Amino acid sequence: MKFRVVVGGEGEGEEMRVIEAPSRFVVYEQIQKEGRTVLQIKEKSSFALPPWLTMSIGSGVKKRAIVTMAKNLSAMLSAGLSLSRALSVIERQSPSKRLKTISAGLGEAVKRGSSLHDALSAYPAVFSGLFVAMAKAGEESGTLANALSVVGLQMERSEELRRKIKGAMIYPSIVVTAIVIVGILMLVYVVPTLTKTFTELGVAVPLTTQLIVAASNFMVANALFVLTGLVFLILGGAIFFRSRTGSALVLWSALRLPVIGELVRETYTARAARTLSSLLSSGVPVLEALGITREVVRAGSFARVIEEAQARVKKGEPLSAAFMEHPKLYPLLMSDMLAVGEETGKLAEMLKQIAEFYEGDVAEKTKDLSTVIEPVLMLLIGAVVGVFAVSMIAPIYSLSSAI
Repeated sequence: MKFRVVVGGEGEGEEMRVIEAPSRFVVYEQIQKEGRTVLQIKEKSSFALPPWLTMSIGSGVKKRAIVTMAKNLSAMLSAGLSLSRALSVIERQSPSKRLKTISAGLGEAVKRGSSLHDALSAYPAVFSGLFVAMAKAGEESGTLANALSVVGLQMERSEELRRKIKGAMIYPSIVVTAIVIVGILMLVYVVPTLTKTFTELGVAVPLTTQLIVAASNFMVANALFVLTGLVFLILGGAIFFRSRTGSALVLWSALRLPVIGELVRETYTARAARTLSSLLSSGVPVLEALGITREVVRAGSFARVIEEAQARVKKGEPLSAAFMEHPKLYPLLMSDMLAVGEETGKLAEMLKQIAEFYEGDVAEKTKDLSTVIEPVLMLLIGAVVGVFAVSMIAPIYSLSSAI
């Protein structure tokens, strides 16, 4: 990484430098060795991207790599290795160049006396608030190895759930994409030939055929415009649906769909329960845990319920009260089990059971999702093919009847 640094010193003027180093901690150490002081430091990038575009760009480190890092750190700390040495091992064995750089920066920070959670917080795009909070709780309680193991498990379960849902949506996505591509090819290559035949024979065509012919003529006459528009539509749609407004619209629509709505509710319930359970079992205070869980859940309406729960707990009300008032988002089972957990003093354990129950339920439902979606897709394909076939065959049939 490159940093733009303003340095100064007693009796010396300010100087601006560009320094390449694995982390800002290395920059501080280098400047201090020169007997000077860092007045300002900022990470330098080769070019700046607008916010609407950068929101779709990740941290450069796969979540799977972070999960492996957490588990390996936990194992090495449990085996008696020091934190700085464990980070050095992570740096050497990591296949990712970006993660090597980050591990080196973490190691340098720890050697300088920084706590792990402070070092992690310097990379917010890589390490989530959950990861940092769990590390902090582990350091304060002397159970860092266990805390890292828990956060590794939590991230692994969350990623596994996401992969299963994503995998279940691959089949319908491929089918819909194939329908669109075949439809475009038919409009560009097949319809013009039939249209020429109808025109030459003076056949009267129905309204549906006229609409298909009009669409075909427009696409053939404005191929470049249509192609450019399609590219912009796909990119614009991807950016919009990643934005807060687009995500809220998708969530609102998904919750009102049969089968899909239930799957969405259970997915967010499992994520919230798993995160909250991990934080509470590691000793993170309830209010702080709720704040981090809200950031992990993120989805508008689901996150607002957690925010409401946080405000009500601050006033002394039970945690289950807020969830109980939103059964359309969080199932009643969750609020009932939360209430039992609060009464018995086993809240973290109850949350873990809730997470495991809904994770298992979502896993089973995603297996059957393709079976549910398949008939709908068949009906869609039948409708598209039927409309096209009738529209194109009807004029030919009327011509043959006239003969």
